[in-house]
This record gives sequence, structure tokens and C-alpha cells, in this order.
Amino acid sequence: MSNFKLVKKSIKSKARLGMIATEHGTIQTPFFMPDATRAAVKGLNNKDLRNLGLQSLVVNTYHLFLQPQLPVIKKAGGVHQFMNWPGPLLSDSGGYQVYSLIHKNQHNGKITDEAVEFKSPLDGSLHKLTPENSIQIQFTLKTDMIVCLDDCPPNDLNDQNMVVAVKRTIAWADRCRAEYRRQVKKHGRQPLLFGVIQGGMNLSLRKACADGLLALGFDGYGFGARPVDAQGKFLGKVLSYTADLIPEDKLRFGLGIGTPEDIVRCARMGWDMFDCVIPTREGRHGRLFFWSGKGELNKINFYKTINITNAKFKKDFTPININSRLPELKEYSRAYLHHLLKTNEALGHRLSSLNNLEFYLDLMKKIRQGIKEYKL
Repeated sequence: MSNFKLVKKSIKSKARLGMIATEHGTIQTPFFMPDATRAAVKGLNNKDLRNLGLQSLVVNTYHLFLQPQLPVIKKAGGVHQFMNWPGPLLSDSGGYQVYSLIHKNQHNGKITDEAVEFKSPLDGSLHKLTPENSIQIQFTLKTDMIVCLDDCPPNDLNDQNMVVAVKRTIAWADRCRAEYRRQVKKHGRQPLLFGVIQGGMNLSLRKACADGLLALGFDGYGFGARPVDAQGKFLGKVLSYTADLIPEDKLRFGLGIGTPEDIVRCARMGWDMFDCVIPTREGRHGRLFFWSGKGELNKINFYKTINITNAKFKKDFTPININSRLPELKEYSRAYLHHLLKTNEALGHRLSSLNNLEFYLDLMKKIRQGIKEYKL
């Protein structure tokens, strides 16, 4: 029986509401997951995350494999126990970080049909990541949702090399699927498994990759590579086309999709899941997200941002966010937050992250409500 249930579809777009049943709780879709890269959302504790109403987090397979390393996670009983997080968790495959590392510097490693070989940025030690051990690592983490290792190339890669990446992605997904079955038999648990659709900006290659992955059968399918081209232009046509390739009864995961407007666009296309570092990373650098006017998602400028480190906020003693549900954001002033970030105090990072995650989670609530009321 599928863990995903389609609840309602919009009549105005391809947006849909759903429910995901996991070992650690039920998730309402569409939803957003902040990145808990090293088993933590920087500057926030679990009480903060619960107060925000967060449904799920993403942990990073690659980073946890390198530090604190699997024996520590295993001794803890899994990453839920290690980080004391009671809710659902998704682990990525570790592939994106490896490819990013290698694309920046070929001396850091190499990609072959067998595996990815790379040097640890921590101590220079050599490691090999295969489809099999990527799945094994994620089973050791005991996350609720896991992702196949894929060949994640830049979107502007030429077609000849993109064909290689697509074929490798399908072949690796097949190996991941086989290893997943072995691990299910060994551990007696069945996390949701996602394949990742590659192909860059070439629609025929996206379809070829989707066809290959659909033939193998997964709980959900992700959009592989960045959602923008080399110039930063949103790949709306490619994202819409790829969403349509995924059956209605399967989850659609927009990996790395993270600006508010892009999330709204993709939700209208039928994407269900999103994750990104934007709200917390940009918050730590002083960029705060707020609603504009009534925050109507059908309006072009439904939100605004400010850079709290700008000089004009040095003597602004109004609350950080008077409309927040969180006491800290109503009690501390913008002048104080300006000071905290200027002096690189950890409290400033925490307050900024709280503000932005509250905005993002409220955005997802608005999207779900919009679908429910046929307004989105």
C-alpha cells in the first residue's frame, strides 16, 4: 500500500493536497523542509522547530558520513535519536555534495559508472560512494525518506555528456532499488524511496530519464539539478514538463527549490515537496522575509525582504516582526538584531532563522489553504 494519499486537486492549476504516512508521523503536502545539514538547523533547537510547526527536515548523508561518522549514529540508534528529533526526516543520497565538490575541482575526485571517488574536505582521506553504500548509509541513519544516488550534472552540460549522466542515473537507480530491497529484508522497515529525474534543459532527455525510473518503480521522483539556468533564469517549462511525467499517485520532490515565488510556481505545477538552505542561510546574512500587504499568493509581489544589516535599521526600535507568533520576534527590536548580526552574535543568527522559517512555513500553509479553497 502506498504511503502517499492524494487528497484534493485544484481546479485552477495542477496543485494538489496530499498526506504522507511515515514511521515518525504524517506530513501534509505541499510542504517545505529546511536543511539540517549536519543533523541540526544552525542556531535552532528542537523546541524552536516544534514551536514553528515544522513537519520534516532534511539531513545530509554526505556530511554525516564524514562527521560524526556512521558508528556514532548507529550507536545512538539512528539520526532521530542522535539529534533528538521526533518527526519525519528525509536523507539525501550524498551525491549532490560530491558532484559539487568535483565540479569545482577535478583534483577532488572522479565520477565513473561504478562509483564516485572523492577526497574528504575535512582531512583529505579518500572515499568511494556507490549506489549500494549510499542506500546502506541511509538505512543506518534510519530516516523516513531516502533518495537514490544520481549523476547530477550542471544544466548547461552538452547533450552528449548529458546522455551519459541520464544513463548513469537510471543504472544507479536500478542498483539502489536492488540494494533497497536487500536492506528492507535485513532491517524490516521500508522508508520511502525517491528516484531523481535528470536531463538538464533537454526535455527529451528528461522524459527518457523519467521513463527509465518509472519502469523501476519508486515512491516518489525528484527534479534533479538546479531549477535555474546558468544565468539564474527559472526553468519553468522544464519543471512543469517534468512534473507532468510523474504519475498522480507518486510524490513529486522539487529538490533545492527555495525562493518563495518559485515554490508557489512549482506548487501550481503539482510539485509536493521542497527543501532549501535559503531561509536560514540568508537569514544569517541579514536578509529577512515578510509578507507584503495581505500576502495574497496570486499577487506578483506577495512578499518583501529587508537587509537588517543596512544602516537605516541601526536605530529602528520597532519589533523584528510585530505579526509573529513567536515572543522573541515581537520583543526584540530591529536595532538590536542589526547590532547582533553586525557583531556576529549567535542570537542574531537564531532570531533571523526563526523569522524566515516562520515565513516559509506560513507560506506552505497559505499554499495548502489556497488549494483547499480552489484559489491557487
